[in-house]
Formats: sequence, structure tokens, C-alpha cells
Amino acid sequence: MFCGSCMHDNAIARAMAAIGVDCVLQPVYTPIRTDEESVADSRVFLGGIHVYLLQQMPWLRFLPRPLRGMLDSPPLIRWATRRAGGVDPAKLGELSVSMLRGARGNQAQEFKRLTDWIADDLKPDAVILTNLLIGGGLPGLRERLPDAELMVMLQGDDIFLDHLPQAARSTAIELCTDLVRHIDHFCVHSQFYAQKMGALFEIPDEKIVVTPLSIDLSPFSANDRPARAGNSGFRLGYLARIAPEKGLHRLVEAFERIAAVDADITLHAAGWLGNGNEPYLRSVEKRLRDAGLADRFTYHGSPDLAGKVRFLQDIDLLSVPTEYEDPKGLFVLESLAVGTPVVMPDHGAFGELVRSTGGGVLVPPNSIDALSAAIDELKADPDRRRELAEAGRRGVQQKHSIAAAAQGLVDLIGRSREQHAR
Repeated sequence: MFCGSCMHDNAIARAMAAIGVDCVLQPVYTPIRTDEESVADSRVFLGGIHVYLLQQMPWLRFLPRPLRGMLDSPPLIRWATRRAGGVDPAKLGELSVSMLRGARGNQAQEFKRLTDWIADDLKPDAVILTNLLIGGGLPGLRERLPDAELMVMLQGDDIFLDHLPQAARSTAIELCTDLVRHIDHFCVHSQFYAQKMGALFEIPDEKIVVTPLSIDLSPFSANDRPARAGNSGFRLGYLARIAPEKGLHRLVEAFERIAAVDADITLHAAGWLGNGNEPYLRSVEKRLRDAGLADRFTYHGSPDLAGKVRFLQDIDLLSVPTEYEDPKGLFVLESLAVGTPVVMPDHGAFGELVRSTGGGVLVPPNSIDALSAAIDELKADPDRRRELAEAGRRGVQQKHSIAAAAQGLVDLIGRSREQHAR
């Protein structure tokens, strides 16, 4: 699927390269998929098939490495994970714990291979892991690279951990907490997440740095919104993965209330749909058919970058009323960047994003009454929507540029290296 973390990591790597940083974006587990040009290395370390089989059949480590190496082939991994949306994280508890144990886990040889490549071939000044769950090799990296900066971006680790069986979750949190001492800085995208993850992993305050969530503005910078054919009415939009936790059913309920008395509104959804969530989408569509609203709902599939921009330009308002506390919310910035205001629940990182840009309205989480009222009020007030659109676009440009985020990351590495040199 198009993964928000992968897209953000790829954009950061591109932006760092643009300012002269020799930056390598190295995939682990699977090749990345992004809706922009990928700058990732073609190889995959800790290949998902490989580490899974090592967990299930530890004796595989005695097979010749060239033979096992075939398991890390990117085409094979893509083929094997094409139905990855149906994987149940609850079944991955033992593997998650083993991976976090690094040199003491069933995947020790693969961690050593990755560590040797980084230390011997790259010889980097800094290593940035894009989540802590792949941090089992950090003790080895610290030993091999005592002067390098070791940093971790936290951007959803808690969500995965919360889906593990309780015993595995507790052990994994203990292992993550033990890794904190090897890390120079943790980067998070909001104060909300800084507090949450700092408490979960017992991270000292001085190790946590808030780096605003950012996007590459260039694909979203067109000032003119396309003209619509005829009278298309008010278009309410949703852009996120099609899954219960993202809250499409909540938006559908709010839409039903408004549409029952207003024939001028339609609902448009776009986003990646995994095989495991196809029944969920069918249930949403059945609900709308039962309400007599099937002809006023359209699912637009999983658009590429150009399609995403067109989708956001062609709606009047975006809302993704998630059930969980989202640590990022790239779709909020993307919507505001094209000039489409948002209505979002005031939890997770959404509150900080909306307040920092001024491009939307926040409502209490889990309140369909508040959600439908906010949408209805903005529908009736085009001047207010224009004000929010202008503020949102300006706020994203001033505070959430990927170029500024890349420079901030480089500056952080430089300051930290200077402190260590004293």
C-alpha cells in the first residue's frame, strides 16, 4: 500500500540529497511504495519473508547464506506481500520480540549482516531508524560506530504494539525501553506524541525533539482549482486507508444525517483498500444503499500522486474521523496545501496540525453530532471555507515544508556531533 511513513521518509531523503547530504534510504522488511519518485536502495535487508521463516524454522540459519539470500529478493517479497493487508499483527508477537532482541534473537545473523554493511561500507556520520521496532541492531551499531549519531523517528510504533498479544506487548515495550540508552535523539512530529512515547519508553526529555510533520509542496502548489462541469453540489471527501480505525463509517453516519435533509451533498472516498477490509467497504456501501444514498457516494480507489491532487482539488471539505490517536496525518497537510479545508477530531496529532495552520475545524472525538454539525455549518458558509483554505495553504507553506524539515534534521545532527566532540 501507499504507506504514510514510507512517503515521508522518501520525501525527507530526497530533500536532504537536494541540499547536498550524502543520504542513503535503505528499506528493511519490504521494498517501500511511495506515490512520488522513490530514492530508496534497491536491496532489502532483514527481508520480511526471511526473518519470518527464521522465526518459524530457526534451523534455516545453518543453510548457506547465498541460498537464504534469495529470500530477500525484492520481486519475491512484493509477490508474497501483495495481500499484506490481511496480516494479523496479533500473530507476530514472538517475531516482534525476537527482532527487538537483535543479536540475541533468531535473526541475529541478519542484524550482523546489516550492521557490517553500515559500519564497513557506508561509514556514516549518522544513522536514522524510522521506527524503534527495527532497533534490535542498535547495540551493535553503537559498538561499531561509537562516534556516529544514532537517531530514531517515532511515527506509529505504539499502534503496532497495541495489536500484539499482551505478553508480547509487555516484553516488546521492555526491550524498546532498554534500547533508549543507545540512542542520541528521538524525533517525533507533535508534542502529543512526544509525551505519549516518552512515557511509554521512559525516554529522557532531552532526547526528544519535535520536528513538524512536513510534505513536498511542489505537487500541491497549483493555485487554480479546476472548474467543475455543471452543478456538482457540495462534495465531502475522505482520503485515507479504507479501514475501520480510519473512521470512514463515522463520516458516513454524519453524511447520512446531513443528506437526509439536504439533496446538495455527495460523499467521495479515496484510499488504499486491503483485501482484509473489503467486507468493511461493502458494509459501508450497504448502509448507504439501505439509506437510499448509494447514488450519492463514490469510492475513487487508491489514486497515484496526480490523482490524489485532483481528488483533493475537486472536493469542498475533507474529513477523516479516525478512531485512534493518529501520530501523523499527512492527508491533512496535503488537503490544506491545495486549498481544501478540513474537519478533524481533536485527538492525536490533528489538533496541533490544524491549530498550527489555521486551515480547519476541530471537533470532539467520537461525536457524530459535533462532526455533522461542523460539516453542515461549513457547507452553508462558503466565505468561511475560503478563509480556512487560504489560512491552511499559507500555514503549510510556512511551517510544514519538507525542505525546512530536512534542513532542521541536518542541523540537529550537526549540533549533536559538535556536543559529542567537546
